[in-house]
Amino acid sequence: MLSVVVPCYNEQDNISNFAFELNKTLSTAGIDHEIVFVNDGSSDNSWNIMQRLASSSLNITAVNLSRNFGKEGAIFAGLEIAKGDCVAVMDSDFQHPIETLVEMYRLWQDGVQIVDGVKSDRGQESKAHNVMVKLFYDSLAKMSDMQLYNSSDFKLVDRAVVDALNQMPEKLTFFRGLSQWVGFRSEKIYFEVKERKAGKSKFSFKSLAKFAINSVTSFTSVPLHIVTVMSLVTFIFSIIMGVDTYINWVTHNAFVGFSTVIFLILIIGSGIMFSLGIIGHYLAKIYEEVKGRPRYIINEVVKSNNKQD
Repeated sequence: MLSVVVPCYNEQDNISNFAFELNKTLSTAGIDHEIVFVNDGSSDNSWNIMQRLASSSLNITAVNLSRNFGKEGAIFAGLEIAKGDCVAVMDSDFQHPIETLVEMYRLWQDGVQIVDGVKSDRGQESKAHNVMVKLFYDSLAKMSDMQLYNSSDFKLVDRAVVDALNQMPEKLTFFRGLSQWVGFRSEKIYFEVKERKAGKSKFSFKSLAKFAINSVTSFTSVPLHIVTVMSLVTFIFSIIMGVDTYINWVTHNAFVGFSTVIFLILIIGSGIMFSLGIIGHYLAKIYEEVKGRPRYIINEVVKSNNKQD
């Protein structure tokens, strides 16, 4: 059986149509399946729609989180609930093509344990956004040796992979990175990003930037080593400036005023503050982990009264 985990945040205009199209496509392909909708603290009518669908359908489960935990939390909540022999994760806005899911399932039947959906294009995203995305993935690749360019959360993974992910104790997760980190036999499948059927993207530039920073620092300690490199550069620079100042003093060509002192203070001060920012971010992540709070809290699970567990 294939379980399809669908994290949703304010997607009331897409959920019903998505469930209908997904059921139609998978049933036509002869694929036994279930759909697990996860409501990530939506403020619209999403949860009521999910409840209605789950109550009237034998293959739909609706999961309601106690508040908005973010997409990562919603994904892992769905992975916990899913009962399939393989589990796919996809969005309800139709940007992840449903027909591609059938191809992913066939690859799994052939023994592939992780089918990674990779964007062959990024749709109608702006050039500035594309530049920032490329910078993020290039930085991640250089610092962690993980090649995730144009990767997405649209994946299909085997039950063994799901069990491995669910056993991980860390609270700050990065699904598309962790699904590659665990290993197993994997294969890529390319898809074109379609336009949303309704609604707007819930990711702002601020949330995307936060997501990028957390993703990089979750998989590499290289930013911490930047602090060491900066200290070495500053030390070498200070030696050069010290020698130059001494020579000018001996030859009576010393600079008049405090321009050089101010310049040095600004450079060193900026380096110190930048270094403290990097260290502070890692300390904050450690603080979040050691508190031991759950990634998500499930408030309610709705299934059809006739559904057999």
